[in-house]
Amino acid sequence: MDILTDAQWRKASRSSTNGGACVEVADNVAGIVGVRDSKDPDGPALVFGPASWRAFVAEVARPS
Repeated sequence: MDILTDAQWRKASRSSTNGGACVEVADNVAGIVGVRDSKDPDGPALVFGPASWRAFVAEVARPS
């Protein structure tokens, strides 16, 4: 069974609005966070644990 079958995907708030670089995130599945390219919804998705995802988001949001 695909662990992301029941995922509810949403476009990331920082994704481009011009239809190019769009990332979708699914955080409604217990114990995981899915990330995929919105232009290829049937393609591969990355899967993170919640703590790893929070660390990634914090690092990306950190001022350079």
